Amino acid sequence: MDSNNNLEQNLGLEGPTNPMVSPLLTDLYQFTMAYAYWKSGKHLDKAVFDLFFRKNPFGGEYTVFAGLEECVRFAATFKFKEEDIEFLRTTFPPTCEEGFFDYLRGINCSDIEIYAIPEGSVVFPKIPLMRVEGPIAVVQLLETPLVNLVNYASLVTTNAARHRRVAGSSKILLEFGLRRAQGPDGGISASKYCYLGGFDATSNVDAGRRFGIPLRGTHSHAFVSSFMGPDEITDRLLPRSDGTGVCEDFVSLTQHWLSKLQAADSVRGTFSETNHSELAAFMSYALAFPTKFQALVDTYDVMRSGLPNFCAVSLALNELGYKSQGIRLDSGDLAYLSTEAREFFCAIEKEFGVPDFGKMTITASNDINEETLDALNKQGHEVDAFGIGTHLVTCFAQPALGCVFKLVEINGQPRMKLSEDVSKVSIPCKKRCYRLYGKDGYPLVDIMTGENEVPPKERQRILCRHPFNESKRAYVVPQRVEELYKCYWSGNSGKREPLPVLKEIRERCLRQLAEMRPDHMRGLNPTPYKVSVSAKLYDFIHFLWLNEAPVGELQ
Repeated sequence: MDSNNNLEQNLGLEGPTNPMVSPLLTDLYQFTMAYAYWKSGKHLDKAVFDLFFRKNPFGGEYTVFAGLEECVRFAATFKFKEEDIEFLRTTFPPTCEEGFFDYLRGINCSDIEIYAIPEGSVVFPKIPLMRVEGPIAVVQLLETPLVNLVNYASLVTTNAARHRRVAGSSKILLEFGLRRAQGPDGGISASKYCYLGGFDATSNVDAGRRFGIPLRGTHSHAFVSSFMGPDEITDRLLPRSDGTGVCEDFVSLTQHWLSKLQAADSVRGTFSETNHSELAAFMSYALAFPTKFQALVDTYDVMRSGLPNFCAVSLALNELGYKSQGIRLDSGDLAYLSTEAREFFCAIEKEFGVPDFGKMTITASNDINEETLDALNKQGHEVDAFGIGTHLVTCFAQPALGCVFKLVEINGQPRMKLSEDVSKVSIPCKKRCYRLYGKDGYPLVDIMTGENEVPPKERQRILCRHPFNESKRAYVVPQRVEELYKCYWSGNSGKREPLPVLKEIRERCLRQLAEMRPDHMRGLNPTPYKVSVSAKLYDFIHFLWLNEAPVGELQ
């Protein structure tokens, strides 16, 4: 075999994002099976495994496939280090033969092939997301890491896509989940895959560095409450935005505007005295970031203090040629407060003739989830952006996707897992998968065929059958046929699809979601998408089922 270094150099791939993703990041039984395969001489048998899931998450009828890039990067750098071998030796009984450890030293993924649906695609149960081919011992050593890399990635991407659907395409969605994520890797992965699923930015600085995701953030309640008053602000100078002069005392300018606000007819009676320590915090932040001033306005009281203090600072900045970005609401009745804030901004725009002051961005956070977004939409609100954390990154509504990895062929012989639970019966043999589109451009059905079957053709009728229910069948005349699998890893041959960058995967995801029929995507009682097999594959599934299932005997 070629060395693993040559494998990496030839294909130009680095290892997975998380350095903990190594050949040892697997279940012990993968190694015990590998030894048993090796001991019996079966370790080089050519195996085909399918990675798929059985049920869509979150009560919906679609899933977004993610994690493929990390899987390919793992395959590209799969190689046991000497310290890995030494550790494994301590876990095996002393009767384990030394030749097995020599075997482990020599293996990599040069004999592995990975076929997959492109990352960012909308996918459905039973359809294999990935097909992995190669020596059975090596493929099974890959099983747990591959399932791990796909499971959470696809789950959180789907969660992000669902939040995007409810919020609507016009709203800005910000991922704020790092502090609530399940550990550092959960935080990094969540930021990456929430962006893939349609979020616009993250608060996670390291994710911004690693993946080029736009960063967003302002300040916390602690920043506001840390100030006691304006006297703490010692540097009060602020140059005009065009460089034509300098404001010597930005604090006095802001206090002047606050007095004008208090006297303004359009907002009279809304507030009287505001919290001066909050005003000091806002002025300090504006002096630090005059071109990006955004304030958290609910530390004390939104309408009586936070909002007027923000507006006073913003009007002072406007006089110097700067434009504030907006406010964030982190508590209270978000629908009511956002509506009142918008009216306040519009009144100031009209009162003082400040262009676009009424269009100030209003961001809302505070344990937002799909249900919150839906409720806000029904109530009516003026929120432009949502910062979403806990419910998003922890996938609070469903903790796992439930991906599985099943043997479907060994040495050219189809294999099938049986179960009394029909949903757990696997679909045997190496397969090809297609998406069939109707006259209106929407996908109609995904169909699996045997590898050597004639592919479906446009405008030619094909019988699509439910894999296990003989009465569920339909003829389809597709207007367009899309083959789903591409080769993303082919050992050291280098013949593979290039891995797209994150932004391209995100664009594919959003495009695919927009192409789906609306009734498949809706939150309440969505229509199940049809997944089928060809007539030949259906017949073969049931032939093999009968052959493999033991015949009972009644006494």
